[in-house]
Amino acid sequence: MTGTYSVLMVDDEEDVIRAIVRKIDWESLGFRVMGYAHNGIEALDLAEQETPDVVMTDIKMPYMDGMELAKHVRDMYPSARILFFSGFDEFEYAKEAIRLEAEEYILKPVDADELRRIFMRLRLTLDKEMDEKRNVQKLRDYYMESLPLLQENFYSLLVEGNVPPGSIGRYMEDYQVHMDAPMYTVVIIHTSTTRLPEGMSAVLLQESVRRLATERLVEKWHCKLFPHEGNIVLLVPCASREDVPRITDEADSFCRQARHVSQAVVTIGIGNVCRRLSDLPDSYHGAREAVSYRSLYGSGRAINIREIAPGEVRTSDEMPVRLHALFKAVKLSPPEEIRSFACQYVKEMSAGAVSLSMHRFQVIELVSSIYRFAVSNHLAPELLLGEDERMLNSVINMDAKQLAEWLSDTSIRMHTMLGTQRKDGAQSFVVKAIDYIHDHYGDQDLTVDKICSVLGVSSAYFSTTFKNS
Repeated sequence: MTGTYSVLMVDDEEDVIRAIVRKIDWESLGFRVMGYAHNGIEALDLAEQETPDVVMTDIKMPYMDGMELAKHVRDMYPSARILFFSGFDEFEYAKEAIRLEAEEYILKPVDADELRRIFMRLRLTLDKEMDEKRNVQKLRDYYMESLPLLQENFYSLLVEGNVPPGSIGRYMEDYQVHMDAPMYTVVIIHTSTTRLPEGMSAVLLQESVRRLATERLVEKWHCKLFPHEGNIVLLVPCASREDVPRITDEADSFCRQARHVSQAVVTIGIGNVCRRLSDLPDSYHGAREAVSYRSLYGSGRAINIREIAPGEVRTSDEMPVRLHALFKAVKLSPPEEIRSFACQYVKEMSAGAVSLSMHRFQVIELVSSIYRFAVSNHLAPELLLGEDERMLNSVINMDAKQLAEWLSDTSIRMHTMLGTQRKDGAQSFVVKAIDYIHDHYGDQDLTVDKICSVLGVSSAYFSTTFKNS
């Protein structure tokens, strides 16, 4: 037996109720009589004091009869069971009892054995329902305990592009995720594991940074925070693109806080702004790229991909992993490392070619990838590859050593062109800032923040660029 259930007796004849109470061993059946009332109004008053599991009521009573009482009980306590007992064997009463989903319609005088059997069946039904409710509650409790992990898993799938756009809304509803903003950006917090405080493990340091980010950023930015691929990732809502410089400055300040509070060297990458949740993978990729630029711009600071590489776009996911590594080296590594990546790529490509036609096909794919990379990063492909077919024919007929040399030289030229492009962009930005200062020198409200707002950059990037100019 699951528990003891309460019974509310209702009849204007008190002697009838007392007789019923005496005839039944309620405790052995798993019930107790919580009280009795002489009419429906009194019964409702008692029900408000203690919710009954069973209401056993006469039909004909003054002020409020049993049928009216049953309707109120149904509205107030849908799970309560209704038993009618009456001295009237009329079809209309029985039909109304059925409509009100009553458990039984018992005729007076009440037979004790029959009533005992009714309550035995009723106890089994109530026990079963109570067990089901408890099981459902256990599942609900387990679900609520697991919800933070389910949400974090959803965020990871979202930034990896593994949630179909049409299913995002359903997942958000299932996992009780609320994200509704005009725009979003992804922020990645990368904690260096090569520069650990004395006596501190990488895991503990990461947890320290996560706690600090939860305290200082989550509520302030109204964002979602979760771990992913060894980093801390935040999905940040934005009112407009103008929010990103502010986020970058606050992220730069957080890097200094992490150094002071946790003794952690933290680099934060800020991705491009996107309007749809389904576009978060592109923003995530940009934030990862921004973090990787710490090799050029230094660790322990915030790096906004839009400020340092506004023209660079995501490389095709279909590109071989080794070629991805080569193009990443072109962006970030010194020439000797680029040459190593290029030679290794040609070595693997040559080893995998089983025929001359396959080799030529791979060379054509390589040249096409270089062309797409150049165009995506606003480099002039004709300066790299020429403007006619002679270059392609020449490359196709190169042996492995010649091809490795050609790919190394071409990759290093792209590296040089990207460096020049970044330098020119920084110089252009500095010139614009100086021109604006000259034009508004007499403005008493002229501040660094105002200049940054006009140029659309963060204060951190403004200061760093000016120092390096």
